[in-house]
Amino acid sequence: MRKRAAVLFGAAAVVAGSVTAVPADASPSHPTAAVRAPAVSWRKCGTADHPTLQCGSLKVPLDHRHPSGRQITLALSRVPHTAKTYQGPLLVNPGGPGGSGLSLASFVASSLPEAVAAQYDVIGFDPRGVGASEPAMTCAPDYFKPVRPDSVPSTPALEKANLARVQSYATACGRKYASLLPHIDTVDAATDMDSIRRALGAQRINYFGYSYGTYLGAVYAKLFPERVRRLVLDSIVDPTGVWYDDNLQQDYAFNDRHRALMAWIAKYDATYRLGTDPARVEAKWYGMRAALARHPADGRVGASELEDTFIPGGYYNGYWPALARAFAAYVNEGKTGPLVRAYADYGAVDAAGANGYGVYTSVQCRDTAWPHDWTRWRADNWAVYGKAPFMAWNNAWYNAPCAFWPAAPQRPVDIANAELPPVLLFQATDDAATPYEGGVRVHHLLAGSSLVVERGGGNHGITLSGNGCLDGYLTRYLTNGTVPRGRAAAADAVCERLPDPKPERTKAAAPASSGASRGATLHGLVGFRG
Repeated sequence: MRKRAAVLFGAAAVVAGSVTAVPADASPSHPTAAVRAPAVSWRKCGTADHPTLQCGSLKVPLDHRHPSGRQITLALSRVPHTAKTYQGPLLVNPGGPGGSGLSLASFVASSLPEAVAAQYDVIGFDPRGVGASEPAMTCAPDYFKPVRPDSVPSTPALEKANLARVQSYATACGRKYASLLPHIDTVDAATDMDSIRRALGAQRINYFGYSYGTYLGAVYAKLFPERVRRLVLDSIVDPTGVWYDDNLQQDYAFNDRHRALMAWIAKYDATYRLGTDPARVEAKWYGMRAALARHPADGRVGASELEDTFIPGGYYNGYWPALARAFAAYVNEGKTGPLVRAYADYGAVDAAGANGYGVYTSVQCRDTAWPHDWTRWRADNWAVYGKAPFMAWNNAWYNAPCAFWPAAPQRPVDIANAELPPVLLFQATDDAATPYEGGVRVHHLLAGSSLVVERGGGNHGITLSGNGCLDGYLTRYLTNGTVPRGRAAAADAVCERLPDPKPERTKAAAPASSGASRGATLHGLVGFRG
């Protein structure tokens, strides 16, 4: 994946020299231009860190084709503007699908320069089915309870056990949410966003989405192009592969990021004592996996749980020191405690995670048709596994309920759009969850968009996490609509990546820099599998 990304990146290493600005439009919510809708009733729900935070809710139709029918409730949060210059609501979404956006509003408002954030009402929301919205979906609370069958179906018995597991999940969702499943999808979530816009009394909205939130934003822009004022998409879903092909492509990219972690561990052999050859370090990791498949650590961390624990390292390199320490303790000293703690921190699925997964599967399975012939899944995933074994089968089973999903699929949305104001896109070249090619493709599909690339970056979600170059472009865009314009085909501007972390000096990690701290907070909000 990285080699191919480098070819696409090509001459984009030249930082662009010209800019295009959008009118500031300081009054986007002129009351005569907005469609009347019930207003949101806001109440104070501030915390010590975010004292101005407000909470609210909004009822929307379950089926937007029948607006007077059954209603569901969306949970909202708001950090209100304080500046005289008001640029309207800025809706934010952390991805998923299934991610809660309520806390993201506070994060975005506190991470942007104060003078910029003060010009917006920063609006977080839990999409339908998620978190504090009602009803919230949880199909099978104990679905990820350890120890699960080994994800690699190396015997017919293992394949049968994994198939029975995913089929039972799809059946449980259908039995529990038969009336809800036909309406849990990206198009309905985007239409909910327009209901939020109307309830806020805004003629147009600003939008900032990470990960899956980029696809949600692009779909909203396709459905309601005249309602888009500014649009920021960070770590971009390839809309041409939703969702089966996108997940296969992830497997190659995650394998690369896992090898990047192995190389990082080899670089710090003095700390981890696992060897200086990345290939040998990787072999020890797979040896650890085989041992845990036979004897799960503490009866909780088997082979599949080990994968769950290390997959987050493909999203954010800030987790590498803790993962490396757990790996080294197990291999060098036979200690399972650090590995079990790492699983609890990064791999275990709590109640919120069970809810998020319920919405994740519902949206992905409903957004588009998936193969229903298991022989197709078997052939495709064994082919991927032969080249990129780290996450191939773990990811396959994570998405496999879609092979048996009880709700009929929609057709995927063609997000190509020539009706928007300038859109600002951010993409890292070595992003595993949303590989680089997807960012380039969306750049071409959204006419007039501007792509800012983080060269060599492998984190998923790259703005507001410590890279001042990236954040400078974001700040200028949110201030006055300015976007970079470059001469290269692939990218309009290029920022260098932040350095990888260094090993923790002690078991109690040294205090993080403000940038690293923001990065850790952001990735806690964006989460995994998004």
